[in-house]
Amino acid sequence: MARLFDGNKLVIASHNKGKVREIGELLAPYGVETISAGDLGLPEPVEDGLTFIANAEIKALAAAKAAGIPALADDSGLEVNALGGEPGIYSARWAGPSKDFTVAMAAVNEKMGDAEDRGANFTCALTLAWPDGHMESFEGKVFGDLVWPMRGEKGFGYDPVFVPTGHKVTFAEMEPADKHAMSHRADAFKQLINACFRTT
Repeated sequence: MARLFDGNKLVIASHNKGKVREIGELLAPYGVETISAGDLGLPEPVEDGLTFIANAEIKALAAAKAAGIPALADDSGLEVNALGGEPGIYSARWAGPSKDFTVAMAAVNEKMGDAEDRGANFTCALTLAWPDGHMESFEGKVFGDLVWPMRGEKGFGYDPVFVPTGHKVTFAEMEPADKHAMSHRADAFKQLINACFRTT
């Protein structure tokens, strides 16, 4: 049985403004006030886990212990079939120190070359951690294909090159509500809500 979240304030363990905004929007219907690790001035922990879940747990636990209230961390990335699952857990690092995802998307496209298989998936691990060290973790995925050149201005990260299966537009061309209904983060988020939040 998962531990229920019974507070009304949660730290989003991220310094990524796009990610913080998206998670805040997903949590809004549950009356949870969110504050980001960046706004609290918390340091970014070293993410040396070998899986998305391991890295989400490192971030969530560090933020919960530092802030003294529960924290929610996301570790997500793009896994490209033709690249053997790269960039995977290193998706943000491909964007370089300046976190320029235009650079990262160009690198993915260049490495793929003329590969016939354009398939890829986004994976999202979400971990909810409490200051006492207890954690609950969930993982979601969404599948699709990569396009080039980049299209759309609405998303963040690799959204401008990812077209989810059954659609013709990239995540960055979609309205946020449409993306939230199907994304890897939404998949993991549904699991989190069903396990850890009272929804009635």
